Amino acid sequence: MASTAFRKIDIDAYDEEVLIESELYDPYPYDPATALSAAKQKQSAVRSSLSKGDTAGALTAVLEDAPYGPDVEEAKMVTLQTLFNILSSTKATDIPPIVKSLSTDAQDSLMKYIYKGMAMPGWGDVSGSVLLTWHEKLTEVAGTGCIVRVMTDRKTV
Repeated sequence: MASTAFRKIDIDAYDEEVLIESELYDPYPYDPATALSAAKQKQSAVRSSLSKGDTAGALTAVLEDAPYGPDVEEAKMVTLQTLFNILSSTKATDIPPIVKSLSTDAQDSLMKYIYKGMAMPGWGDVSGSVLLTWHEKLTEVAGTGCIVRVMTDRKTV
């Protein structure tokens, strides 16, 4: 009887052309505890900005240096909840000027969070109409290039 042990060899371990996810982008520079602490600090800063009526400043603050990668899930969730608070508390008429004030990178990050919210079961803590409204206004301002950049980026928020 012939041996079938050769079939249990992982040939990808010997292939030089194997795609390793950690080589696709630089890892998030902070450890999980530091990332969570920074996310909570941003959350309190966003609350104070919202209480002052500075929605654009709050949105810029939360989108700036957003946590990404597989090791910082708690920080990602805190940031997502903070962003949902901003999105939910903004009037539809105020959205276009706020989106226009964001940089291209911040617009891309916002689109990532909108898609993450849409991917959540039951759409998480925010209503679907809020996410769809923000998606519409963001696409009007940033164009479809924003969607393409988000879909092809490996840095997941």
